[in-house]
Amino acid sequence: MNENDIWLIAGLGNPEAKYDGTRHNAGFAALDALADKWNISVGKTKFQGLWGQGEVDGHKVVLLKPLTYMNLSGDSIAPMAGFFKIPADHVLVLCDDITQAPGKLRIRPSGSAGGHNGLKSIIARLGGENFPRIRIGIGAKPHPDYDLAAWVLGKFPPEDAKAIADRYSDLEAAAKLIMDGKLSLAQSKYNG
Repeated sequence: MNENDIWLIAGLGNPEAKYDGTRHNAGFAALDALADKWNISVGKTKFQGLWGQGEVDGHKVVLLKPLTYMNLSGDSIAPMAGFFKIPADHVLVLCDDITQAPGKLRIRPSGSAGGHNGLKSIIARLGGENFPRIRIGIGAKPHPDYDLAAWVLGKFPPEDAKAIADRYSDLEAAAKLIMDGKLSLAQSKYNG
């Protein structure tokens, strides 16, 4: 195992129990699924986040759930990456995406925040957009006048929650491909 091969995988969400099962917490839920699958306990606290570490297919992995609330996610992710000397291109972010239908995945090597305040915070704190992300579709607002905050902080109906949970195995496979340096393969296999 390459000593420098370490990845930070951060799932975005809001920390209070009242946000469990909400659209904005799709990243937290996905991170929990990875932690379960990889048998990594995410129970230690550091840099305003819950974290744990382990090894996945020869890669050292730090899993992180920022407890800063969504809009300040970078305040937890950047110091954690700095502590473990993880470069931005080895910080994989899992977050919700209102432009995709529930359960659709969009894997990107980098890019703008696209109006997502959590990504905006990470870009500001890491000093650039050059980090991979897996955006998890949560569905668009039902009509343009619907309040965005009310939509993303609303709970998933059961069929949408199932559509997302059904993609966790694809999300895990995509994360492994990204860590193996095969992001474009992950895109061709799992985007959509």
